[in-house]
Amino acid sequence: MKHTIFGIHISHRTENVPALQALLTKYGCSIRTRLGVHDADSTECSPSGLVLIDVIGADVERFYMELSDLRGVDLQRMDFAE
Repeated sequence: MKHTIFGIHISHRTENVPALQALLTKYGCSIRTRLGVHDADSTECSPSGLVLIDVIGADVERFYMELSDLRGVDLQRMDFAE
């Protein structure tokens, strides 16, 4: 089974997350696993965050291109052969 992982680092979360969330929803059927991580404590939330997604399907390349066009996103990719 092939695995493609996108690592998405988002800066200025309050400004940039709505566009990212819309894209994650649009490609929701292509996301096998999603993990979101950000620093938080009882008084404040981090201005940046990290999302790791394991993606599948025919739309992977289009999804990647749309993610790379988002403002505030640093995108990395890992492809594992079968």
